[in-house]
Amino acid sequence: MPERTVQLVLHYDGAQFSGWQRQPDRRTVQGVVEEALERLICDRIAATGSGRTDAGVHARGQAVGVRVPERWSVQKLRRALNAILPSDVWVASAAEMTHEFHARYSALSLRYSYYVGTDDGAHSPFRGRYELAFGQPLDRGALDAAAAHVEGEHCFQAFAVLGTAPPGDSHRCRVTQALWRDRPGGAVFEIEANRFLHHMVRFLVGTMLDIASHRRPMADMADLLIASTNENTSPPAAAHALFLDAVTYPRELYLGDA
Repeated sequence: MPERTVQLVLHYDGAQFSGWQRQPDRRTVQGVVEEALERLICDRIAATGSGRTDAGVHARGQAVGVRVPERWSVQKLRRALNAILPSDVWVASAAEMTHEFHARYSALSLRYSYYVGTDDGAHSPFRGRYELAFGQPLDRGALDAAAAHVEGEHCFQAFAVLGTAPPGDSHRCRVTQALWRDRPGGAVFEIEANRFLHHMVRFLVGTMLDIASHRRPMADMADLLIASTNENTSPPAAAHALFLDAVTYPRELYLGDA
């Protein structure tokens, strides 16, 4: 049967999910999406994500690749999915792709953001669900200097969960942007790279927050970027303030406008 390759861009609130990846007896984003696809198409359809967000992590740009019978147009599929998906998942857009498209391996870059609240209002339940209530001032100059160390190509082994990368993996990532921006009530860390390791953004944020609150020296940032273990890295920041914002693919993989 002829198939259509489709990229779905998902928004989801990660609070009630045990991460992206399908797990037995756990509610996951992949599981929910694949269940919805099976209801519509009456067949098992694999939903391949650009990356595996952890439990509690949110997305407003998770790219998902699916292959569906050709009778399902892109917009028909999007409308049908949004009619049956739970309220904490939404298909923001859909695009037809070439058959060579793979949501994970075709990606050129991924972009994440991490929200930190430094004012008293960060403890409000209306903000605390989506940002880290840090509760103390941060040295903005130290944040900027620490983020500047991150840009470029480095081994991020010290900023990853040990044993989660394939054997022999170099742990090298090419970071094209890493910066902090001021926002009302706090700051947001934005980072874009060709790949991310398990917990990488959260380890980076936890370490930078310790530097910016003078709990560890700036020199540690450069030292950790050449370290072979994470034993001296700060604990990872909480998952609930992290968002997967966007995934970029080559334009030639899109059938029509990207």
